[in-house]
This record gives sequence, structure tokens and C-alpha cells, in this order.
Amino acid sequence: MAADEMIEHKAQASAWFRTLRDDIVQAFENIENTQTSGPLSDQPAGTFEVSETKRTGDAGEDAGGGLMSVMRGGRVFEKVGVNISTVYGTLGERAQGAMAARKGIPGMKDDPRFWAAGISLVAHMQNPHAPAVHMNTRMFWTPHAWWFGGGSDLNPCIEYDEDTAHFHCTQKAWLDPHGEEHYPKLKEWADEYFYVPHRGRARGVGGIFMDDLCTGDWASDFTLTQDIGRAFLPAYVPLVEKRRNTDWDDGDKDTQLIHRGLYAEYNLVYDRGTKFGLETGHDANAVLMSLPPVAKWT
Repeated sequence: MAADEMIEHKAQASAWFRTLRDDIVQAFENIENTQTSGPLSDQPAGTFEVSETKRTGDAGEDAGGGLMSVMRGGRVFEKVGVNISTVYGTLGERAQGAMAARKGIPGMKDDPRFWAAGISLVAHMQNPHAPAVHMNTRMFWTPHAWWFGGGSDLNPCIEYDEDTAHFHCTQKAWLDPHGEEHYPKLKEWADEYFYVPHRGRARGVGGIFMDDLCTGDWASDFTLTQDIGRAFLPAYVPLVEKRRNTDWDDGDKDTQLIHRGLYAEYNLVYDRGTKFGLETGHDANAVLMSLPPVAKWT
């Protein structure tokens, strides 16, 4: 692919992640503003605090950054972060080795330049009956390869079969126009990726996940990635609307906090995005935004 064409593709991808971020932030603030009943409805509606993030290269040079948008202590959302970033530079030796080993990319040592853009979201809820959720999509480029990745998965501490079905069915509806083979493949991938080996269980009820998407048709791969992002709000928001006023007790809250411990364990021990962000020098607060505000271990 010509260099100028890839420059344009990078700009398109980065702009899309910003658009998706803006749509999600608006939708979540709307949920906060319409929460007029329930135990926390008399407190101020939550709003996002937005701050810029910066990545500094090994020689102290500017290496990109993004926006970190975090809402804490809302009526519905206890903590939710919606981050976007566009970063670039050279990969350190540790990240080079991990990338080359995992993806089989030749030449990384000779030319370790990279560029990456994406969106990352995690929501932890006030009501234990309202499910936590994670979503991210991203584009990655090196002089040797480019690819898309990401997905979304549902993490309820109190499971409802109908909620799980809605989440999965919505994702399938958005994926099927791209080929009916995508949903079962990406669902299976998510089941494997979000498994917590030391606990012998998944961290939630699954969703969809992909990595290394590069068919050679950039436009087609980008459109699929966009639809994974577009599926998020219709898959998730109806579940929040349904559960945000459900009564809960201390036992429900205890169940939620213990499940958050499982979530934290996965993100700190296994999550590739966490490891990559810290290894490449991105803002640590943005990388660790996914952690719940409060968790518990038995």
C-alpha cells in the first residue's frame, strides 16, 4: 500500500474512534441526566471529566496522546472511562519481541516504528444488577504489517440470561452483514481471550473479540471494525435502562465487589492491552482506567 494512502487511512481511523467516543459519552451522560428515581437520584448527575494524555518517546520526544474521559460517582455509573489515543514512535525491545513472537512479524528489530489508534471503554455500575462492560477497537501499523482488533464483552456480577442473549444477538446482527462466519468466530475468540486460568472461569458472559484482522482490503476491515463499535450502544444501553432501578441489598453489593476482584485480576495479570500500554510508555492512569473504584476478595 502506498505511503500516502496509509497516511489517509490512519487519519480516517483516528477520526472514527473520536466520533465513537463522542457518541458514547453523550449517551452515558443522557442516562445520568434521566435517572430521576432510585436511591441515588437526589445526587448530582455524573459528568465526564476530560483530560489530555501524552506519550513521551524514549528520547523525550512527543509520541502522541489522546483524551481520557472519566465519570466517577454518578447516579448510574460508579466509574466509567472512555479513552481514545493516537500514539506513535518506536517499540522498545520488550514490546518488539512480544509483538514479533505473537504475530509472527519479521523485521521488527531492524525497523521498530509503530503507530496505533483506538478507543477503550470500561463501565462499572452503581446498581449490582446493572452489568459492567468493556469495549475497545483499534488499528495498529508497523512498516511490516497493519491490522485491526477489539470487541466488547459483558461482565455482570448478577447474571440474567435475557440480558446475555440481547447483548450477543445485537452483536450478531451487526456482524452478519459482513459474513455470517464472523459472529461465531469472534464469540469463540472472546470466550478464550477473557478466560481467567487461575480461577478456572470466564471473567463475564462473553461477547466478541478479534485481533490481527488484515484481509488486505483495508476499507472492508475498517468497516467491520466500525460496526463492532456501532453495535456497542444498542447492545448495552437497553440493559442499563432495564436494570438501573432494580432494588438491591448489601448481599448484592458484596457479590458485585467480589466479581470486581475477578475483573481486576484479569486486567492486571492477563490483559494484553494493559501490558502493551505500560510497556510502550503511555499514560499509566489512562492504561489503568479499567480498574474498578472498589473491589473485594474473600
